Amino acid sequence: MFGWILHFRVVTLCYHRYQTPERIIKPIKAYRNTEFMNSPDARELRILAEYLEPKSRLEAEGIEDTIVFFGSARFAAGSKWYEAARELAFRMTQWSKGLGPEGQRRFVVCTGGGPGIMEAANRGASEARGRNVGLTISLPREEGVNPHVTRELAFHFHYFFMRKFWLAYMAKALIVFPGGYGTLDELFEMLTLKQTRRLTKPMPIVLFGNEYWKEVINFDALVRHGTIDAKDVDLVYRTDSVDEACAWLTRHLTEEALSKPGAML
Repeated sequence: MFGWILHFRVVTLCYHRYQTPERIIKPIKAYRNTEFMNSPDARELRILAEYLEPKSRLEAEGIEDTIVFFGSARFAAGSKWYEAARELAFRMTQWSKGLGPEGQRRFVVCTGGGPGIMEAANRGASEARGRNVGLTISLPREEGVNPHVTRELAFHFHYFFMRKFWLAYMAKALIVFPGGYGTLDELFEMLTLKQTRRLTKPMPIVLFGNEYWKEVINFDALVRHGTIDAKDVDLVYRTDSVDEACAWLTRHLTEEALSKPGAML
C-alpha cells in the first residue's frame, strides 16, 4: 500500500513539473495568425481594414475633405505638366490655408502618392507648407510613396476599389492632368458617378491640357453617336491655364462646398 501511494505522488509531481508555464501550449489568436489573415478566407477582414484604418487616421488628423489630382506617373520634374500641377497645388493649398483655423483640414491636396503628376501636386502642397495626402497602391511599378506626402497621411492599399472609394469619398474637387489608362479609369468613373447623379455632392472637375484631351477623348463624337447627351460635355471644365483653373475651382468650392465640410458621396 505504501509503495502504491509513493508511486502516485511521484507521478503527480512529474505531471506538475511538466505543466510549468513555459511548457503550456498557447494557441495563436486569430488576428495574429498571419497565415490566416493572408488567406482567401480572411479577404473580408482585409477589405474592412482598408476602410477602417484610413478612416481612423484621417479623423485623428482632422482631415475633412480633399482636392484630388490625377495624371500620369511618367512626367518628370521640369516638364510642362509637372510644373503646372505643382503650381496649381501650391496655389490651391495657399487658398485653403487662408480660410482660417479650418484651413489645414479643408480641401487638402490628395493624390495617388506616386511619381509624376502625383509627386508634383504633393510637392506643390508641401512647398505651400500644407499637409497633403497620398494613397498608394501595390503595383509592379510606382509602388513607393513620393517624398512630399505628409508622413501621417501616407496610405498604402492592396485593393483598387478601396483606394478608389477613399479618393472619391473625401474629394470636393477633381483636377485631371494628361495621363494614361489609370488616369482615364479614374476620370470616367467620376464622370459616370456625376452623370448618373450617384454623387450627392457637387464635384467640379477640371481637365487640364486642352490639346491633349481633345486628341485623346472625342466628347463631340460621343454626342454625335448619341451615347451621351450634349449637356454631359459640360460636366468638365477645360483649360490650359493655372490661373483659370485656380479661379474656377475656388469659386465653385466657395459657393458649393465651403459650408458643407466632411466626406460624402
